[in-house]
Amino acid sequence: MSSLYQILNLVLDIVWFIMIAHIIMSWLINFQVLNLRQPLVAQIWYGLNKLLEPAYSRIRQFLPDMGGIDLAPLVAFVILIAIRIILQNNAAFFF
Repeated sequence: MSSLYQILNLVLDIVWFIMIAHIIMSWLINFQVLNLRQPLVAQIWYGLNKLLEPAYSRIRQFLPDMGGIDLAPLVAFVILIAIRIILQNNAAFFF
């Protein structure tokens, strides 16, 4: 069971890193620090969007329309942190 806990924790860490990279990159694109006309930036941006958009689209179905503000990444991040907390608190139960 210890290895299962470690694998789940590793997967959650990878998802956390991808979400942080997506959030920071969206800020940099919106503040025009990064330009999507650069091929490397565009490739990374579209890759991150393809990874995270399935989760964000499901969350957007439940959120009200906020105009130009997209709260789906924030909600997904909070859900990810909640899953990590639940996993860590119940880790002693499995061992």
